Amino acid sequence: METHTDNRAEDVLFRDELAGGAAWSHVLKRHNVLRIVDPRGGANVSALFFHHDVPAERYNMPDTLKAQHTAYLARGRVLLSDMGRVLCSIVGDTCGWHDALCGHTDAALVESKYGRKRYQQARNQFHRNAHDNLVVELEKWGLGRRDLAPNVNFFSKVVADEDGRLSFVPGHSKPGAYVELRAEMNVLVVMTALQHPLDPSTTYAPCPVELVVSRGRPPGQDDECRRARPEAARAFENTERFFL
Repeated sequence: METHTDNRAEDVLFRDELAGGAAWSHVLKRHNVLRIVDPRGGANVSALFFHHDVPAERYNMPDTLKAQHTAYLARGRVLLSDMGRVLCSIVGDTCGWHDALCGHTDAALVESKYGRKRYQQARNQFHRNAHDNLVVELEKWGLGRRDLAPNVNFFSKVVADEDGRLSFVPGHSKPGAYVELRAEMNVLVVMTALQHPLDPSTTYAPCPVELVVSRGRPPGQDDECRRARPEAARAFENTERFFL
């Protein structure tokens, strides 16, 4: 599924690289667009979203999924807050499936799967985990461990069998794959590039991603994300009333 945003060179505000194992945060201003690119293939980006102006309002996974009758995220869907408003819209996507169910790694999981490698011995090659990375990044904004919530795992696909068992699909994200998020509020984005908790690989090898922030444009009445579901249209109305 290709993007429908222009991403013109004159609209690009800045580019950044999120190294494998590192964390990143930024306030994405209303209607600007964040493109996340997986240059090598096989990346996983665990991300959280908050209304920067009112941080108590944040991404709500259950409402996002049930309101859009889905178990995963893709182009045309929105990330809903716990106040029934739209934080971000997915306006571009070449993967077609991003996990919203499985959470992120913690120190115990990383050690059990990949072994222990501490900074004192390995310096910058030590084994990081998503839980600690997200908490450290949240604390830069006056938030913390209690603000952790179910996250999105961009570029990862997880499917369920007839008995409800979840399994990770290796090789889902191809080199050059990307996803684009348009902010519908001033949105604090907090993310880390670490392997998915269900990734069966026993080798610690988190992949880097590239980030591009560009000027965007307000969505019109015929916007794909607004029209995708009646619930999404109501969430857009709630969001726009906030800014009246």
